Amino acid sequence: MAGALEGILVVSVEQAVAAPLCSCRLADAGARVIKVERPEGDFGRYYDKNAKGESAYFVWLNRGKQSVIVDLKREEDRALLRRMIARADVFVQNLAPGAAARVGFDPASLRKAHPRLIACSITGYGESGPYRDMKAYDFLIQSETGLASITGPPEAPARVGVSVSDVAAGLNAHAAILQALYARERTGVGALIHISMFDATAEWMTVPFMNQLYLGRGPARMGLMHPSIAPYGAYECGDGKPIVIGIQNEREWARFCAEILRDAGLASDPRFSAMERRVANRAELEKIVSAAFAKETREALGKRLKAAEIAFGNLNSVAEFADHPHLRLGETMTASGKVTLPYPPGLPSGARLGAVPALGEHDALVRREFA
Repeated sequence: MAGALEGILVVSVEQAVAAPLCSCRLADAGARVIKVERPEGDFGRYYDKNAKGESAYFVWLNRGKQSVIVDLKREEDRALLRRMIARADVFVQNLAPGAAARVGFDPASLRKAHPRLIACSITGYGESGPYRDMKAYDFLIQSETGLASITGPPEAPARVGVSVSDVAAGLNAHAAILQALYARERTGVGALIHISMFDATAEWMTVPFMNQLYLGRGPARMGLMHPSIAPYGAYECGDGKPIVIGIQNEREWARFCAEILRDAGLASDPRFSAMERRVANRAELEKIVSAAFAKETREALGKRLKAAEIAFGNLNSVAEFADHPHLRLGETMTASGKVTLPYPPGLPSGARLGAVPALGEHDALVRREFA
């Protein structure tokens, strides 16, 4: 809810995706977020120049913040950061494990010095364990957790097309900080939070993990199909445009047969009369569904699927998504002008999106305030 965190000060020593996403959500809710950057800046600033000359990643994750340059090699700048943290409600950092402590900002020590402080560390593998010091980019975490092994077509594993391990960690950190702020309202005591990209992605892998643990095998890699639901996937329509469906229960299956396939008897066919039978006879079922869908355009079939209350969607390209009638778009100001981007969930259409700061844009203001 916009404005809910007004009056909350967040100091974030952050870079890349996970921590900036977390603090961006806090800024969206009205918190004041001071983004602490190294002299060369958050390297997310330089991932690309695809948003009118600005980094698309940086614009997405850093609107509504203040940027101050802090060189942690200089005692004067370390003293400034200490003064900022002393007045902060929330301290976020995603330096490598142990790096914050080495320059005098161990989150546990900061918590002792400032009992109301909520200190959140976001790392690749956590603060302990055999992988603690491993480098942890999103792609590496997707691979280590097995996510890549169940993603993509049967021929080869694939990386999910967006940085989901970073996003998972950032959103879990955001939720944990909100919980800690709520608890502090009642107790007056802050919290020490540790979030790892590995843990966040591993939790998303619970169902594949249970399949491996209790069945002795993980789910097969099936592209857009589902290992335990059929029919489920993409089917090409008569105009060459794909449509996706997912038949989740027997009532929907009976309706699908009668109203879409126009063969009510198919619902009670011994090959397809229960979900496990449809999965076992998937190849035969795929031929039937594909043949039926090939007779109509995507638009005509979509109208019939909607009328029959069958779950479906269009398999859109990014270009089609960018022109989607349901997509809510807003604008944020950057040094290169206004940039259009999707509204974050939870913010109403029309809500103001904060500006994206230039590197060190708020140096003078912050240094005066925390002198």
